[in-house]
Amino acid sequence: MSLRQRLDNLPVGRKLLAALLVLLAAVLLVANLAFVSAAYWITQQSMAPQALHTLGRLIASPELGQRALSSRESAERVLNLLDGYTPLRAAVIYDSHGILLAQHQRGSALNVPLHIDLLDNWRLSEFRANQLVELPQANGPPGHLLLVASSELPGAFYTGTLTASLVILSLSLLLWLLVARQIRRLITRPIRELEELSRQVTREENYSLRAMRGHNDEIGSLAEAFNTMLSRMEAREQLLKRARDDAQQSFDQARSLAEQTRHSNRKLEMEVQVRSKIEKKLTGFQNYLNSIIDSMPSALIALDDELYVTQWNQEASALSGTRLDQALNQPVFLAFPPLKPFLAQLRRAAQQHQVQKIERVTWMKSEEPRHYALTFYPLMGGSGRGVVIRIDDITQRLAMEELMVQSEKMLSVGGLAAGMAHEINNPLGAILHNVQNIRRRFSHELPKNAEVAEALGLSLDDIAAYLREREIPRLLDGIHQAGTRAAKIVSHMLSFSRLSNRQMTPCSLAGIIEQTLEIAGSDFGLADGMDFAQLHIERDFDERLGAVPCIANELEQVLLNLLKNAAQAIQQRDDKGEPGRIILRTRLNPPWAEIQVEDNGAGIPESVRKRIFEPFFTTKEVGQGTGLGLSVSYFIITNNHKGQMEVQSRLGQGTLFSLRLPLTQTADDETSEL
Repeated sequence: MSLRQRLDNLPVGRKLLAALLVLLAAVLLVANLAFVSAAYWITQQSMAPQALHTLGRLIASPELGQRALSSRESAERVLNLLDGYTPLRAAVIYDSHGILLAQHQRGSALNVPLHIDLLDNWRLSEFRANQLVELPQANGPPGHLLLVASSELPGAFYTGTLTASLVILSLSLLLWLLVARQIRRLITRPIRELEELSRQVTREENYSLRAMRGHNDEIGSLAEAFNTMLSRMEAREQLLKRARDDAQQSFDQARSLAEQTRHSNRKLEMEVQVRSKIEKKLTGFQNYLNSIIDSMPSALIALDDELYVTQWNQEASALSGTRLDQALNQPVFLAFPPLKPFLAQLRRAAQQHQVQKIERVTWMKSEEPRHYALTFYPLMGGSGRGVVIRIDDITQRLAMEELMVQSEKMLSVGGLAAGMAHEINNPLGAILHNVQNIRRRFSHELPKNAEVAEALGLSLDDIAAYLREREIPRLLDGIHQAGTRAAKIVSHMLSFSRLSNRQMTPCSLAGIIEQTLEIAGSDFGLADGMDFAQLHIERDFDERLGAVPCIANELEQVLLNLLKNAAQAIQQRDDKGEPGRIILRTRLNPPWAEIQVEDNGAGIPESVRKRIFEPFFTTKEVGQGTGLGLSVSYFIITNNHKGQMEVQSRLGQGTLFSLRLPLTQTADDETSEL
């Protein structure tokens, strides 16, 4: 068994004593280290330099300095006089030329400089305190004395430190013994008594025993709780004995019902056991229930009959911004102000026991509108009446429903478009063909025209002049333009019913966007006379996004439609002071690659936004739009690319179109390409 396991298995009292002992040892060790370090620092920083300075002044007297510089033997005799000074580590005498004359060292030899010019470099690597003293001479330049202090503390200091440590340790052990005695009296002994009582109850099955209350601490509360448990068990034991006596009496009275009585007795015993287990786990079940309620994705709020909060899960806190401790026992309209308009429905649910539903409400969350469904369930029970409020976030569901409705519209319109296109193409082709034939009948280049005119006595030049005067060619041009425009509309209609058989290739979305911007920049009529170059274009491309499978020319067509609508929306806004701005973004959002086109234009009303992708729906004047631009774009993204297309807009604040393309081709796409 490891040391950690042994410590974990120690009794509580021994754990406290061990922790106290470790604390005392750590305090003693830290105090000694701090004391030794402080003494060493004081010695090195204050006492050693002062002693060296005093010793240097004594030797630097004229008489002693003159004698020390007279010869090497004299210098060594002077240095030998310092041999009895314990704090001195080394002494060196340099002559008047700065050359080492004599030295005296204690202990291991120090690598002192041989010339006084090397002294500064030597001091950079020497940590001991040192002092350089000038030795004057009557005639000539002075010599120098170098004194180096010892870095060691005296032995008496260590002896004193050890003695003080032993005294402190003895006092600490005495204090530890006193604390251990009190811990044993206040903690260990009551716990052992309670443990012994529990073993006695288990061994004898005597539930009449009781534990001493003792002090008013946690152990006393534990003893009281243990006594309560014994009281309940004793009551149940008495109830069980009474039931057994009644069963035995019934058995004596009617032997014919003996088997039934035994069966009933067994059921009663099982019920008593089950109830006992239920009571023991009641607190655990309550915590478990609270955990389940908190883990629910919906906001759940329980109210009493006065509409005060009694239960509040984490989702309700996240939605309202009110913590659980602030919401409990508060009126619901204070804890959750957005519910104030629905107080009448809440009271109706509580009083009439009817489920109340609010299909859709819109609240702001993180500065974005979110849609919620509210359901008020009446609550009835033994503790009184109340209401349970369930709040579900249906924003995603509404978006998916809107997407499914739009997809169904597009599928139905696709089938209608296929039939209409085939029916319109035949007369439309005849119109365009006949317009071309009429122009050929008036042409001078066709010999047959000249022959017929001559046979009738007419001149082709006169006929051409008449046609010009009556503006017949202009009318024919108008017929041809209208037919061409109708053919383009038919072509858009056919795109709804055809499956794309073009091959998707990996392309750079940033490159496609840049190419589309070049095309849009060269079209000065993009926004009904508004120069596209005047708009401020911002690019925010995700560098993590690589090549994405798509049909490049179709994606360019979609982006051109969105850029055109953005420029027109900017032109229609009321605030002309702010410059027009279009933001183009790409984002890696697995499993999608996302393109966003955002403008600061006039925005789209909610009633228009719901129908914005419907074919032939347009808010423009007659002749300015066919209502097929966004519907064709929607078809290209959802049908040809198996992606998604969404729009978000606020009136007067701008519009954001989001295009999502799958990062990988599906099996259906690959089959259609084959």
